[in-house]
Amino acid sequence: MNQELIRQLSVITEEEQEILAGRGIDKSRYTEGEGLIVDSRKMLDAGKLIQIRPHTRFVRFPRHRHNYIEVIYMCRGETSHLIDGRSIVLKEGELLFLNQNAQQEILPAGENDVAVNFIILPEFFDVAFKMLGEGENLLRDFLVGCLCESGRYDNYLHFHVADVLPVQNLVENMIWTILNDQPEKQTINQTTMGLLFMQLTYCTERLETAGQSFEQNLVLQVLRYIDGNYRDGQLNTLADMLGFDVYWLSRMIKKLTGRNYKDLLQIKRLNQAAYLLLNTRASVADISVAVGYDNTSYFHRIFRSYYGLSPKEYRRANQKGG
Repeated sequence: MNQELIRQLSVITEEEQEILAGRGIDKSRYTEGEGLIVDSRKMLDAGKLIQIRPHTRFVRFPRHRHNYIEVIYMCRGETSHLIDGRSIVLKEGELLFLNQNAQQEILPAGENDVAVNFIILPEFFDVAFKMLGEGENLLRDFLVGCLCESGRYDNYLHFHVADVLPVQNLVENMIWTILNDQPEKQTINQTTMGLLFMQLTYCTERLETAGQSFEQNLVLQVLRYIDGNYRDGQLNTLADMLGFDVYWLSRMIKKLTGRNYKDLLQIKRLNQAAYLLLNTRASVADISVAVGYDNTSYFHRIFRSYYGLSPKEYRRANQKGG
């Protein structure tokens, strides 16, 4: 990370000076209520959808929730968290997303453990969701669910992405833009967050969730396999990899996602085909083969059924400036 940003974020804050003087945490900085639910009205200036603050060091922060979405980025060192009773160590370059239902406790951090907390209202993510596309994408739905008030999904997402340069650059860009109060920073950061989400959809193998639900983990394993093997991935191969009976796995996929394996595979192939149509000059026939369809006529038929346009019509309708 840029050393000037590290320097700015490492400065001991007024709150930390009070903690070092033995005064402990002043809860009035975070909430006016009886319970410890950190209030966005205390953390965000009026009218703002996103703000950052340095992670508070030198003290154990008791169990709490937020009425907003929190994203923690570890700039240097590491911090230890208890999320819904589960121990999480956030290391340099990693990201931790927490939704409004997460119960968080934070262990004391040292002076050289520098992190940034993004305080974000849900509506900030509108641009990111649009950038991810309206087509069905179960990993997108998983991410969205973890950022909404829903008991259906895990309450946190922990991305081990320290060596993923595009992710690091995008997060650093957001921090720099907010710290330097750049004009149009909300629009810039909403777009940057969309790009970050798009990058993270390719990092499912680096994603850690609560692990409390066998069913949720099974769905994630299936989606990871499809993401990496959409061209020719077979259900029986996946079943062998996971050590399950293929017929049992097939039934579980249908039960948990509402779709069978073939449907999930087809959705991924068609989404990839749409991406290639808009981002390459490859012919429709070549794209058909690239995503796993040797029969171009069949590819045309299912593409039109899914998108309402032929591949060529889709490309023309969505080209830049078109």
